[in-house]
Amino acid sequence: DFAGQTVLLTAGPTVEDADPARFISNRSTGRMGAALAKIAARRGARVIFVHGPMSWPVPQAPAIRAIAVRSAEEMCNAVLAEIPHASVAILCAAVADYTPVAYSREKIKKGTAATFSLQLKRTPDILATVGALDQKPFLVGFAAETQDLTANAAAKLRQKHCDMLCANDITEPGCGFAVPTNRLTVLFADGRREDLPLLAKEEVAAKVLDLVRREMNSSQ
Repeated sequence: DFAGQTVLLTAGPTVEDADPARFISNRSTGRMGAALAKIAARRGARVIFVHGPMSWPVPQAPAIRAIAVRSAEEMCNAVLAEIPHASVAILCAAVADYTPVAYSREKIKKGTAATFSLQLKRTPDILATVGALDQKPFLVGFAAETQDLTANAAAKLRQKHCDMLCANDITEPGCGFAVPTNRLTVLFADGRREDLPLLAKEEVAAKVLDLVRREMNSSQ
């Protein structure tokens, strides 16, 4: 049912390097994004899979074109280069919000001080950038929350101009990073909400794509 559609997916963490030995990142493995790519390809889509350094295997299929990146800036550049080709964009990656202001080409030495400060700056907001495009694809965002899930997700959906936003509480057992299952609350731009049960991530991916297909059909 996705034949003729090009789905751009982002997945995994980004890695923000501080020096040759150290970086800032997060606990994302890329497993949810990989499941979405696999199921979308199985359902006939051409998939552009932009991913950070994943600890879960990158899905392999003739319909999946994988683009490996490292930093948030690299992911943003790759997404903007590919977005004109996409009819659907599902931005599932856990993009680092901050990156070091300066990269040290030499390892930062420990020194004798008891504390150490690393100055950070904001990374590009990929979801907001895509949401602000004059001609954007059907846009699905993801939100990993630890409190006020619905309120925070609804604010993100509005602020980033998403058509649909999938939120999960990463403090709930079975719903965080590096686990085989997920439970999503899905919000829509018109205020509707659907709660998906705790399921294996490939089953969650199938249900998310069902909702994308339904919403796209209803807007035609």
